[in-house]
Amino acid sequence: MNIFDPNIIERGASPRSRESLQMAAKYIIGALGASIGIAYISDVLIADKKIFGGTTPHTVAEKEWWEATDKKFQAWPRTAGPPVVMNPISRQNFIVKSAES
Repeated sequence: MNIFDPNIIERGASPRSRESLQMAAKYIIGALGASIGIAYISDVLIADKKIFGGTTPHTVAEKEWWEATDKKFQAWPRTAGPPVVMNPISRQNFIVKSAES
């Protein structure tokens, strides 16, 4: 039985069962929204507000550190094959071509 079918009453289902299905859908959607809200608030309190203490490491907070680390990773020599980017997801390409070719 499809709760979104507008012809549910014509197929022999009582109007009462249709109302109960709509009520069930309302509670399920409400509970899903509430659980997402609780998860978001918990994430903000724990990760951003640091209610259990702690600090954000400077390696995560400082852009200069990230750029220096990325530069170091890109400078590592490759011995097995053509040079590849160490973090291909951020580059959106997988093989680095030299400027000479």
